[in-house]
Amino acid sequence: MAQSAVLRTDTCIVESEYLERDVTVDIYMPTKLVYLDQASLLLINDGQDLVKMAFGKLLSKLLSSNAIEPLVCIGIHCGPERKMEYGTAYSADYEGRGAKAGLYTKFIFEELLPFVRKKYNAPSFKDKSFAGFSLGALSALDIAWNHASEFRKVGLFSPSLWWRRKAYDDGYNDEQDRLMHLQIKHGKCHPWLQFFIECGELDETADRNQNGIIDAIDDALDLIVALKAKGYTDQHIHYLQLEDGKHDIQTWEKVWPQFLEWGWGK
Repeated sequence: MAQSAVLRTDTCIVESEYLERDVTVDIYMPTKLVYLDQASLLLINDGQDLVKMAFGKLLSKLLSSNAIEPLVCIGIHCGPERKMEYGTAYSADYEGRGAKAGLYTKFIFEELLPFVRKKYNAPSFKDKSFAGFSLGALSALDIAWNHASEFRKVGLFSPSLWWRRKAYDDGYNDEQDRLMHLQIKHGKCHPWLQFFIECGELDETADRNQNGIIDAIDDALDLIVALKAKGYTDQHIHYLQLEDGKHDIQTWEKVWPQFLEWGWGK
């Protein structure tokens, strides 16, 4: 356990029958918190990346300066089958990746959250949110969208919204084959949900429709169009496009304070 004046970090192992592996989680907990039902909970996919960006120091600074409300963060480390566990439970992609996304969802609700509640004697939290990086962002959005009654905010950093059910050379169509966009198209508006979406102009170089805009940004902007078609507005969606943003931990680290203040700022 690491601890500062305002934050303690517990690293725990959660045994998962669904994933058939031990899952490492880093739990970042404000030290002055007495009742956890007064705090928000933020789940974060690819929690191993938080360690690389000194997330604890970043969060401590915001808490000690009273910039954000009490927030418990759980960084969930990925496993060796990351491309199978992340993705969309709705469907695997055209190469069969994401086949364990449904099991990962069960892990979150039936193994991880009960573990946290028992360990900290916390029957409930003020509210819950989910965030992630790249494919982990897609997973966070998929879980939050399909269990909207459980969540309030979603943080997407360079999200893998290209996840598709057909290869580009197999009759792929933007409107019919991007799996997350399809779910939103056929879903309902949950007006309490809010979305923070970050994309970097240097996230990638691919441009499948040759419109001069990289696919990562095209896919994110199309996601926003799909959300607005459901009734979401600019009050629900915060879009951040970084001119020098890359698909890397250094870029995401720069954005985290803005994300945390957007979601939990006082």
